[in-house]
Amino acid sequence: MSFSSFLTRIGGGLVVLWLVSVLTFGLIQLVPGDPAEVAAGDSATPERVEAIRQQLGLDRPLVEQYATWLGGVLRGDLGASLFTGEPVTDAILRSAPATLSITLLALIVAVGLGVPAGILAGLRQGSWLDRAVATLATIGIAMPGFWVGMLLILLFALILPWLPATGYEPLSEGVDVWLEHAIIPATALGLATGAELARHTRGCVADVLSRPYIRTARARGSSSFWLVRHHVLRNAAIPVVTVLGLQAGRLLGGAIIIELVSGIHGLGTLTVNSILQRDFPVLQGYVLFAAAIVVVVNLVVDGLYGWLNPKVRTS
Repeated sequence: MSFSSFLTRIGGGLVVLWLVSVLTFGLIQLVPGDPAEVAAGDSATPERVEAIRQQLGLDRPLVEQYATWLGGVLRGDLGASLFTGEPVTDAILRSAPATLSITLLALIVAVGLGVPAGILAGLRQGSWLDRAVATLATIGIAMPGFWVGMLLILLFALILPWLPATGYEPLSEGVDVWLEHAIIPATALGLATGAELARHTRGCVADVLSRPYIRTARARGSSSFWLVRHHVLRNAAIPVVTVLGLQAGRLLGGAIIIELVSGIHGLGTLTVNSILQRDFPVLQGYVLFAAAIVVVVNLVVDGLYGWLNPKVRTS
C-alpha cells in the first residue's frame, strides 16, 4: 500500500467517524424520555427539571448541541456523564480493558478453531471431515452467543467446577487468573465467528485448488505440502483476512450481551446502563469509540491485504 493510498484510507476513516457521530447524535434524540427528568428524579419539581435541562445545555438547538459536543471530541473531550459527572473518556477507558481483552481472546479462539478446520475441509473436499466441518460450522453459526455462554457456564463452572462462573480479573492479576475468567465468555463470543471463518476458509482453499496454476504445478510433480505452503495458504488467506476484519464489529457488539451473561463490568454494562438512564454523552462516546476501533481494524486489514496481494500494494 502506497503512502498516498494510506492517507486516503485514513481520510475515509475520519469521514466515516464523522458520519457515525452525526447519525448517533440524531438517532439518540429519537429515544423516548427526557434525560433532565431522569437526572432530576421522580419527585423533582418542573422548575428543578428545567434548571437541570439548562445546566446540561439540553434547552439549546440541536445543531448547537452537536457543534459543542463535536468541538469537545476534537479536543479529546467526550463530555461527562449526566448522572455521575464522570468524564466519558475516563468511564470508557475504565471499562474498555475487560471488553477489549475478551474480544481479542475471542478473535484468537475464532482463528484458532475456524481457520485450521476450514483448511482441512478444503483439502479433503467431499470427505467425512469436510461434511463434519460443514455441519459443525452451521450449528456454530445458528447458536446464539449468550446461549452458548450459559451452556459453558453450566458445564465448566457448575457441573465441572473448573472455572469461575462470572466476573473478570485484569491481566495485572496474572495471566492464569485472567484466562480462567476470560476463557468462557471469549469462547462463547468467538465460536460463531470461528464457524463463519471455517466456511469461508474452506471455500477459499477449494477455490485456489481449482485454479489452473495449481493443476499445472501438480502435473509437474510438485508435492501437496509444497503447494499448500507456497500457494494455497497465501492466496486463500486474502479473502479470509477481509472477512475477519468485517467480523471485528460483530465481536465488539456481541461482547455486550456476553458481558451481561458473565457478570463482567465492561463496555457492555456501561452501554446498557447509559441506555436505561438516557445518559446520552456516555452512549455517544461508546458508539464513537467502537466505530474508531472498527476503522482502525479495517486499516490494519487493508495493510495485510496489500502484504498478501502484491497487486494492490501500489494502488
